[in-house]
Amino acid sequence: MSIILLVLLLLLVAAGTGLAARFLPWLPLPLLQIAMGAALAMPGTGFDVALKPDIFMLLFVPPLLFADAWRFPQRELLSLRRPIIALALGLVLFTVAGIGWLGHTLLNLPLPIAFALGAILSPTDAVAVSAISGRLPIPSRLMHMLEGESLMNDASGLVAFRFAVAAALTGTFSLGEATLSFLGIALGGGIIGALLAVAFSLVRRQLLALRGTEASTEIVLLMLVMPFAAYLLAEHFAVSGILAAVTAGITLNRTELRHHDQTRTRMQLDNLWEMLAFVFNAVVFLLLGLQLPHIIGDALTTSVLDGRNFGLGTLSLYVLGTTVVLLGLRLLWVIGAIQLSNLSSHHHGDARVPASPRVVAVGTLAGIRGTITLAAALSLPAQLPDGGPLPGRELVVFIAAGVILVTLVLGSVGLPLLLRGLASTPDHRHFEEERRARQAAARAAIRALEQHWQQQDDEDEDQDRRAALEAVSSRLIDGYRRRLTIDDRHARSRRFEHDRGLHRQARLAALRAERQEYYRLRRRDHIDDHTLRRLVHELDLAEMALHVGRHGARRRQLPPETPEDDEPPHP
Repeated sequence: MSIILLVLLLLLVAAGTGLAARFLPWLPLPLLQIAMGAALAMPGTGFDVALKPDIFMLLFVPPLLFADAWRFPQRELLSLRRPIIALALGLVLFTVAGIGWLGHTLLNLPLPIAFALGAILSPTDAVAVSAISGRLPIPSRLMHMLEGESLMNDASGLVAFRFAVAAALTGTFSLGEATLSFLGIALGGGIIGALLAVAFSLVRRQLLALRGTEASTEIVLLMLVMPFAAYLLAEHFAVSGILAAVTAGITLNRTELRHHDQTRTRMQLDNLWEMLAFVFNAVVFLLLGLQLPHIIGDALTTSVLDGRNFGLGTLSLYVLGTTVVLLGLRLLWVIGAIQLSNLSSHHHGDARVPASPRVVAVGTLAGIRGTITLAAALSLPAQLPDGGPLPGRELVVFIAAGVILVTLVLGSVGLPLLLRGLASTPDHRHFEEERRARQAAARAAIRALEQHWQQQDDEDEDQDRRAALEAVSSRLIDGYRRRLTIDDRHARSRRFEHDRGLHRQARLAALRAERQEYYRLRRRDHIDDHTLRRLVHELDLAEMALHVGRHGARRRQLPPETPEDDEPPHP
């Protein structure tokens, strides 16, 4: 089948599954997409997609991880760094050791292949967790821990997988050499990602200085290629491309705190990454469904050829047993991570994650496997250096695909049941932060309006213009003080157009002052990233509405039908 037709069909099915999920909210979107992919791959449909793991890793994994890192709240990442590291690094090693022992002892796999299976199954998929949990009341700190774990454990899991495969191919392994190599790979990837992000920020600053807001298209395109550039450059130097993409996203999140006035660029980037994240995740699960018939067939055929002569029932028992062990290891580790998080929050006065059995069960079932597990399993080499087949490859791929499906099903059934009865304690800290931020922004806007009024009053000798400016500024200042909506309907006239121009200038000055104050509060950690994005998004929409109203009135030479609100934006 033509690659163009395949891509168009996958996009069409992705859009269709997204639409179906809107009308069937009880049906988990990842499972629906896997089922649709499997249906497309049934005999007679003409679909025979051979997934190349290296291309899959390049096209899908870097942008998805980059987007997650770029949007991840940095304050929470720092405050939860201990439990996140414990999950992202400690749990990965714990899983590799536990599953490696299981695979070698019970499945009779060679020890390096068994450890490779453990490394394949160690990364989790936060996208699937978010799709399943939806708007159910999961504690925010627990969700941040799970998202941070998924963000970081991909790199550690893939590095462990690389060493396990190397040991399987060469027959040698050194723990000390592997540890030093792991540190070098992780550190090198992080440095490359951070340097690229800083270079991007410098280029963006120059583009803005040369072209102003007209450079937003170039900036968006440069940021679109950023995760791919970080991944390819890091892989070229034999370090972690995954960690490079993650570090680039985290670094850009920090550097953007200094670019608070780039309204158009920020809104374009938000919309672009939201669309790309949906499309990429949908295509990933569709591709997993497309691979299922081949994975099942290869596992059955190879097992017979190897002389072990077990069928689909025995293979399914292997999958269920591996999943039980995997979740049992995670259960033990999650209990420790929650205790560590609560110990840290006790010292810093943060909200605690309630260490109840239900929360522990949520943290355990949230260990859903997905994108990285599929890519790593399919990237297992088919042959040894001497030309012989890699023992147990098809069995490992089958178990990995089966664990993905079983954890998705368990999460789809178990998480909504557990979360529906879980009372999520409201985080009053964030409410108080937002209230104080709104007050501070309103005061900053009032000061900016007064300064704008005074400056224009000193420069303008036209009494009528000064009177109009005073009236406009007074309305805006009064609006910021009262935070109420006033429906002020004006008559259409040339004088009204003049007054609206003054109104727009003053309001833009106030909005920019509010935005600058929000970023100042974020830089000082008085508010978090979620609060910052929500507040800034309100101001961006208001500012874009002012620009749209200006261009529309200029084209028609008339004010818009709907009169502008004199009030500052407020939800």
